[in-house]
Amino acid sequence: MNDTGTGARADTRTETVRAGRRTVEIHRPEKVLFPDDGLTKADVVGYYRRVAASMVPQLRGRPLMLERLPEGLGGPQFMQKDTPAHYPDWIRRAEVTKEGGTVTHAVCDDKATLLFLADQACLTFHRWLSRAARPDHPDRLVFDLDPPGPDFEAVREAARQLCGLLDELGLPAVLMTTGSKGLHVIVPLDGKSDFDTVRGFAQEAAAVLAERHPDRLTTAVRKKSRGNRLYLDVQRNAYAQTAVAPWSLRAKPGAPVAVPISRTQLDDPQLTAQSWTLKDVAAVLEQTGTRPWSGVPARGRSLRTARRRLDALR
Repeated sequence: MNDTGTGARADTRTETVRAGRRTVEIHRPEKVLFPDDGLTKADVVGYYRRVAASMVPQLRGRPLMLERLPEGLGGPQFMQKDTPAHYPDWIRRAEVTKEGGTVTHAVCDDKATLLFLADQACLTFHRWLSRAARPDHPDRLVFDLDPPGPDFEAVREAARQLCGLLDELGLPAVLMTTGSKGLHVIVPLDGKSDFDTVRGFAQEAAAVLAERHPDRLTTAVRKKSRGNRLYLDVQRNAYAQTAVAPWSLRAKPGAPVAVPISRTQLDDPQLTAQSWTLKDVAAVLEQTGTRPWSGVPARGRSLRTARRRLDALR
């Protein structure tokens, strides 16, 4: 980034960064957003600039919910759905229906948009499981493996068991640390089923897995009913629900990152939900270079055959 400001105070400076054919202004680049770690807006923008080639394809075409912290951790925090009028015209919008009206989400189709939103102190990007062109038909199914405590071994074992079930059903799946507590297991779909169909399938698949391992896994929504069992959460598979985007920062101390991983990395005893952070961008970039999701077909699968196989298991 290049300093173009003339003010004497660091928090009034403006810098610019090139992103393709556009120039994006970065305001208050020295604003500390992660106070415990001394990480600034410049660090956040610089990170998103470096992972844009891997991250933008995961965002493209999808309505976004933006987790913004204008004053950093410890300050006001809000989830932004509607796109403010002052956003530049080149930011793509997607108007989708909601109960009683519509809402206009931002869509990130390019690097310039990613950096503009980072300048707005968007630390975390939450994406729809469907695309703006067909909002009622998800092309992603997400299982959120939510452990009852800090034991990540339970998460790794549940991920192995869930991937084994999905193999039985003929559904390719990819894995991602959430940067929070657990893992996401993501199934790419062909986008032909509606949310009710996808969510019903996910609920039944989770139920089959919980029945196989009743002492370790549960589908109980109420926390008091889970005990010490890991929760197989499928609640995100619904219209207008979101999941944290791959390569996104999390608004947590330590600045953890949600990172795609390969199945073989489940065997690493050092793996946790927060193995990658903004404090070690080189390690994140090394992970992007391994292309952990490259073995999964680019086109998503239909649930038809998987539905028949799941019915047979039940």
